[in-house]
Amino acid sequence: MTALADATLEQVEALSSLTDMLVGLECTISSLQAARDGVLAVGSRLALQVADDAKHPDFGELTVRTVAAEMAAALRVSDRTVQARMADAVWRVERFPLVWAAQGAGRISAAHARAICEAAEHLDDAADRDAYSAEMVAFAETESPNRVSRRGRRVAERYQSRSIDKRHKDARKTRSVWVKDVGDGMTQLGLLGPSALVHGAFERLTQMAKSVQEQEPMQEQESVQEQSVGEADAAAEPDARTIAQLRADLALDLLLAGAPTAHDTPDGLLAAMRGSVSVTVPVTTLVGRGTTPAELNGRTPIDPDTAKMLAGAASGWDRILTHPITGALLAVDRYRPGADLKRYLRARDQRCRFPTCGYLATDSDIDHTHDAAHGGPTESANLGHLCRRHHTLKHHTPWHVEQLEPGVYAWTSPAGRTYIDEPPPQNTVTFTEEDLTPAPF
Repeated sequence: MTALADATLEQVEALSSLTDMLVGLECTISSLQAARDGVLAVGSRLALQVADDAKHPDFGELTVRTVAAEMAAALRVSDRTVQARMADAVWRVERFPLVWAAQGAGRISAAHARAICEAAEHLDDAADRDAYSAEMVAFAETESPNRVSRRGRRVAERYQSRSIDKRHKDARKTRSVWVKDVGDGMTQLGLLGPSALVHGAFERLTQMAKSVQEQEPMQEQESVQEQSVGEADAAAEPDARTIAQLRADLALDLLLAGAPTAHDTPDGLLAAMRGSVSVTVPVTTLVGRGTTPAELNGRTPIDPDTAKMLAGAASGWDRILTHPITGALLAVDRYRPGADLKRYLRARDQRCRFPTCGYLATDSDIDHTHDAAHGGPTESANLGHLCRRHHTLKHHTPWHVEQLEPGVYAWTSPAGRTYIDEPPPQNTVTFTEEDLTPAPF
């Protein structure tokens, strides 16, 4: 039995109507939010116009404060809040007018608009921003904000006037660590640093946390076997800490008791990275004939120098063959033999294949689209990555899925709606650091 399997036709129709109503409401809300940004932007322009007319340009900031205070008093909120909203609105409306117009028309949500704009905040040329915006708005109409954000960073790189090498060198100067007290005896520790190192550190903490969880039941079982019946009753309870809690505890242990080593040199921190850290890099960049940036775990661009360091230390590479026009993945092989099919699927999917889900393929299950128990073959045309949440949804609810062609998923909802999810385009080489042995701690 699956969820909603016993729903009546009227109940399914009610679900469909509610979904239509919700979509309509979200479009209206998005349009109103865009209209609010427009009003705030006009308010900021009005303030600057007043200052210009008075021939006191130095009064611009004070005039903006005056307008913000007027609006804030009427809204019964802080004038600082309104002034910050005004600045954000001006930035979106004036720098990304196509995105603002699409939101105003209800084509994309405020979250989509924010993802598009933030991914290209460093684009200085107005024509480049417009070309980027047109491409990303079309993509955002069928995808979730998290996927839009990742795609946006890739697309924005094509319009960058400065190479990522130069921008990364400047950005590295901003690396820092800070603390923020949040009450109840708790404090946040923040760190801003090179993406490869920060993601590598997080992955290492994750593996260490999982290792602790896996060792705990084994140690407890051995302890119980060695004790008498009476002593077993007093055995320690299993470690109840979550992965997130273990990450925090291990990070603090390492920071407080660990000794500093080297830095991000081939023999330093980059060489010490462990775990499944995936870097995708165009071949032309790897050989020094291109400037398209590499990507770390399919999420964020990294500079070519870091990618080359990691490539040199990688135990093996996945070579991805793609269609020369569409960029669709055609095949993948490995210079060193291994689990070829798993590598192919990971390279093809990159993420959970449920529409809008951004869960990484490395953290998802490999699922038979047509169940193996019912004769489904174990081949790429019948396999794909689903996170645990959507894996469960597929098997225990009326949601239905099929692959129209290898890698192209068609999901049908209980209300009869069909959603198509295609794999991300591929035009790169991916290599993965695969030493899964946790470092000593």
